[in-house]
Amino acid sequence: MRTSILLSLVLLSVGATPLQAATEADYTAAYAAAEAANKEAGALRNQWTTTAASLAAAKKAAAEGNFDAAVASSKEAEALAKASIFQATSEKTLWKDMEIR
Repeated sequence: MRTSILLSLVLLSVGATPLQAATEADYTAAYAAAEAANKEAGALRNQWTTTAASLAAAKKAAAEGNFDAAVASSKEAEALAKASIFQATSEKTLWKDMEIR
């Protein structure tokens, strides 16, 4: 439940549109942040397939020169990776509360 609420809030904040067009530098920075978060999720053995799809969409949009879409997809990928990190770290202890006693 908490994970879905966090994910919803993060994805809503990603949906905000910028006032000016994104540049290749904006895309590069956003993509690097998303890849770093995804790598951290991988270290926790909790990478989501939706994150990989968003990273692929970002690369495709950048290759087409659509940096606004590339930045948006990169930020979405970062949000998904951070949500998977949150899930992995919270589930390390929360699973004990689900155990039948």
